[in-house]
Amino acid sequence: MTVLPLVAGGNRHDDDGVSKEIPTPIGNASITAEPGELRRTISIPQGVALYLGAVLGAGVLLLPGLGASQAGPASLIPWAFDCVLGIPLALTFASLAAHTPDAGGVLTYATRAFGPATGTVIGWFYFVAAATAQALVALTGAYYVAPYLGLSRVGVFAVAGMILLVATAANVWDLKVSGRVQLFFSGTVAALLLLTIIVALPRMHALNWTPFDPHGIGAIGKTGVTIFFAFFGWEAICHLSAEFRDPARSVPRSTALSVGLITLLYVGLAVVTVGTGTYGTGQVNRTSIARMLARSIGGAAGEVASVIALLICLGTANAFVAATSRLGYALSRDGAFPEPLARLTTKQVPRISVLVVGGWAICCLLLSYDANWTAENLLIVPDSLVIIVYLATMVAAIRLFRGPRRWLAILATLMCCALIPFAGVVLVIPAGIAVTASLYRYRYGRRLQQS
Repeated sequence: MTVLPLVAGGNRHDDDGVSKEIPTPIGNASITAEPGELRRTISIPQGVALYLGAVLGAGVLLLPGLGASQAGPASLIPWAFDCVLGIPLALTFASLAAHTPDAGGVLTYATRAFGPATGTVIGWFYFVAAATAQALVALTGAYYVAPYLGLSRVGVFAVAGMILLVATAANVWDLKVSGRVQLFFSGTVAALLLLTIIVALPRMHALNWTPFDPHGIGAIGKTGVTIFFAFFGWEAICHLSAEFRDPARSVPRSTALSVGLITLLYVGLAVVTVGTGTYGTGQVNRTSIARMLARSIGGAAGEVASVIALLICLGTANAFVAATSRLGYALSRDGAFPEPLARLTTKQVPRISVLVVGGWAICCLLLSYDANWTAENLLIVPDSLVIIVYLATMVAAIRLFRGPRRWLAILATLMCCALIPFAGVVLVIPAGIAVTASLYRYRYGRRLQQS
């Protein structure tokens, strides 16, 4: 059957106050997916699991220590700010996904609000950010197991490569299988992270909270940008919204459950990291959870922490391969990516897109090895892109919605704007990708419209 293209055009408002577009075909309206639409298989528990797997990623392992190193105990301020920001962000993304279930996610919403040119650029931003972030996630997980397996640098990158290969293979096999694996991963990870908070609380000391703000307001703002990567994932559900059994009911409920649990875990981990003084050097920052467990429990706590890291990173990579491949499918479907990525298997899985996403992440891993980069170096790419993607999507929601949902989007927009000044020169990355995406669309998108 024909896959419906994204639409753009004049605005009108329906009875529930949602601004909609008068359909005007764009891109490759003639492209068809084989042989039909994506299957509706995701339940509310699987939705929560996918959320947790997407959001509870490398940020849990790396960023509490890194943030504390940048801003000291005052790092709790940006953690609190970003957690509060996560509420209107997540609810707005859920409203967008429930109202317009589509694999394009942020691409679809930006296109409906601002037209195909902007939609293409935002889609490219998300794709590059998410595909690159998977290499960071896998590398962070490998850092955790390295001390207990005695791995050299080659071994660390080999383990990271295996994480990416497993996540890619799970999604090539079928989303339903991947969702079941995600449910197991996410439940285990959440329980173990909560255990880390509980056992570390008694080891906190008042001396670790002074001086509270050793580096000033600039460091606090910069930390807010740095740790924003930990909240990269609220949008991931949008690209899977077309595969929920009942998007209007399941997406908001999955979101509400996930927001509460993730906020509890993030704030709790940030507090015990500062309170126990488990930060300060690159090695400590990358393995803070393992160190807190080892100090509190002893025995095999290090090995347990390595299992936590592998579960978190494998679960995160699994969720983002699923979500990013659906965006690649939608970009291809609408003329912003090469046509083969829009092809579906007989099980309605965008297998080529999955392989491209996994291949991109592995290439990033190889480049990092050759350039002697660490996870912190890779963090710059998704950080610079995610803030812009979120800001653009919230502005799109302001245009598309009316009533309470619009006010939530306005709040999220203002809070995102507060972080932008602290991003600095890294904003050159989205600028370069925007030029590349626009040139691709100008050269190939126009050709598709004429064919």
